[in-house]
Amino acid sequence: MVSAVVWITDHTWRACVDAARAWLPDDSQVVLMYVTADEAAQVVHGAYLGLLGRHRPGRDPGPQLQALDAAAATELLDAAAARLGGPATLVQRSGRIEHEVVQATGGADLLICGRDGDADRAGPHSLTPTARFVVDHAVCPVLLVWPGAAPPVPRPGPRP
Repeated sequence: MVSAVVWITDHTWRACVDAARAWLPDDSQVVLMYVTADEAAQVVHGAYLGLLGRHRPGRDPGPQLQALDAAAATELLDAAAARLGGPATLVQRSGRIEHEVVQATGGADLLICGRDGDADRAGPHSLTPTARFVVDHAVCPVLLVWPGAAPPVPRPGPRP
């Protein structure tokens, strides 16, 4: 039985789920994982404490932003599970995205993730620094998919 982690992001989730449907055996253990970056909520909370001065817990926008992020992540994971059309474990984490994804690859047979950078050409710019870190540090094979149609294969230039 194959164990696969499918990294769900806002822009590449459809292609990643479609790749899981196309490439994984029907009896695979699939984990759909979304990671929320916690930096924004920390910055907003710090600004509230530092700039607004008075401590009123009900008015702190940090926890409110975290709740909005969690609700959006749940909605996206539910949509991904519906698109997958089979059993899956839904995992929602928060923290440094690249570290959380790499940690989730421990024990997995495959990581499926999407190219999230420049979609107009192949090469290193087709990955953001976060995705590049994940590809470089994952402890299992990685299936890297294009979120749309792949760009044309570039013709090699003349030899020097």
